[in-house]
Amino acid sequence: MGFPKKLMIAGAVVLTLLLLAAGIAFVNIKEVTVVGNERYSGKEIEDRLFPDKKSRNTAYCFFKEQWGEHQQIPFIEDYKIVFHGFRSVEVIVYEKSIVGYLTYMSSNMYFDKDGIVVESTSRQLEGVPKVTGLDFGHIMLYQPLPVENQQVFNDLLTLTMSFSNYGMKVDEIHFDSRRNVTLYIQDIEVVLGDHSDINGQISVLNDMLPQLDGLSGTLYLDTYDETNTSMMYTFKKK
Repeated sequence: MGFPKKLMIAGAVVLTLLLLAAGIAFVNIKEVTVVGNERYSGKEIEDRLFPDKKSRNTAYCFFKEQWGEHQQIPFIEDYKIVFHGFRSVEVIVYEKSIVGYLTYMSSNMYFDKDGIVVESTSRQLEGVPKVTGLDFGHIMLYQPLPVENQQVFNDLLTLTMSFSNYGMKVDEIHFDSRRNVTLYIQDIEVVLGDHSDINGQISVLNDMLPQLDGLSGTLYLDTYDETNTSMMYTFKKK
């Protein structure tokens, strides 16, 4: 008596899947493409996620991506590995939104737009301003910065968004006890005062920076008036 036709088909399918799985078990990832990364180079991300032969095994990587835990990488919120065949993957990186950092106990404490400390490191990230003048207590990783006035984080977010719109690199943002702001850009000190119109002040600053290139001194934009388009601003050389 022969085997039923359906049973033979099912057996063939199972055998094919077993052979396919056995074949994949010996296939390794050869090509890695990284997108969404700014804090790290593509090579740095690749080296972290695929440091050895085991991690490059296609089957191992697939099951780890589906059911395993992702690595914790500083300044990275999460990542996703997308397979494009058995030998090629794309790593999509989702970076944390960093607005500034404080120096605390010889470390740079980076925080996001909500004031949450997301990383402590000796590394200094390019394009992230140092924030000074804030009074705070004991700082803990992954906890909100213990500052008295939480409104300061809204100020920081508005400032950093304005910097980003103009491609402006600011070295330091200083707050005094009344939340008056002073910026430091290379050898230029920029007094914004109560920054009641940050966007307008940053727009004026962006227009003036090329004229101040190579100079050292203080630019006073605390007198900014959006209704006075012919306003002259004081720059005092050191």
